[in-house]
Amino acid sequence: MQILLILLVVAGGMGLSVEAGLLGPLGSEVGELWATFSIFGVGAALTFLLMLFFSPRNSPSFFVQPPLLLLGGVLGPVYVVILTLAAPAIGIAMTMIGILAGQVFKSLIIDHYGLFGTARRKIDVKRIIALLFIVAALVFMAKG
Repeated sequence: MQILLILLVVAGGMGLSVEAGLLGPLGSEVGELWATFSIFGVGAALTFLLMLFFSPRNSPSFFVQPPLLLLGGVLGPVYVVILTLAAPAIGIAMTMIGILAGQVFKSLIIDHYGLFGTARRKIDVKRIIALLFIVAALVFMAKG
């Protein structure tokens, strides 16, 4: 099961690269903020349709959740605006490696401290080495 989830996550990452590639041209046509809005609008419409058919009807209310858990609603558009601005300027690969470096760095901290109710996973030498390889890839891409 873990291998399947890893493959699913890798496929999701590939989707983000495609999204970054699409956002640059869309942003140059309609503007970065309109591109972000349109991407989220399409995603919200799709999610709404999926909820109509597949979401349990007795789920806890969105409105009773701690506000901190809804912070992703702010972070998502910030991420997409950054993709829209950066990808055309520095390329998809450089943009995604930079995003990956930031994600892995922050993920190590979240895992280490068990933030947001996640299971604690201590930072160890292997995780630090993995992060250093990603940072090395970022440096090599920048100099390439």
